[in-house]
Amino acid sequence: MRRAAAFACAGIGVTLGVALLLGRTSLATAEGPELAQPLDLVAAEQLYQDNCAACHGAALEGQPDWRSPGPDGILPAPPHDASGHTWHHSDAMLFDYTRLGGREAMAREGLDFNSGMPGFEDVLSDAEIRAILAYIKSTWPERQRAAQAERDAAERAAEQAGGQ
Repeated sequence: MRRAAAFACAGIGVTLGVALLLGRTSLATAEGPELAQPLDLVAAEQLYQDNCAACHGAALEGQPDWRSPGPDGILPAPPHDASGHTWHHSDAMLFDYTRLGGREAMAREGLDFNSGMPGFEDVLSDAEIRAILAYIKSTWPERQRAAQAERDAAERAAEQAGGQ
């Protein structure tokens, strides 16, 4: 009986070890209100390509002249690489903006903003949105990742302090 239990434990250990070695891109986690889940950056990049690249660019470069409104008054899609401003925003803001769409996310903040960003709540699950955001963040240089993480932590702390 002990021998069978030892073999079972060894089998589980080998299986986990192989899974970790084969899935090295799955070692990152997507953070959010839900429990952290393993994140496959390859799959997350594909979600980005399938759902975001048409507007924000396959290389996260955004649309040309993204800081100037078009004739309709709407700003073109900004880049999500380090040259853009995505890293200037908290995780919660980025999540809400993606899930609800720009206009609705800003309206919930009391702002009237004519955004061209559609909401993806009927297209992507919350976990898929978090995965896409994690992929985008994974492409930033350390300076931008650190600045965004610091901003995010400060916003979370302010929310917690305000809620007590």
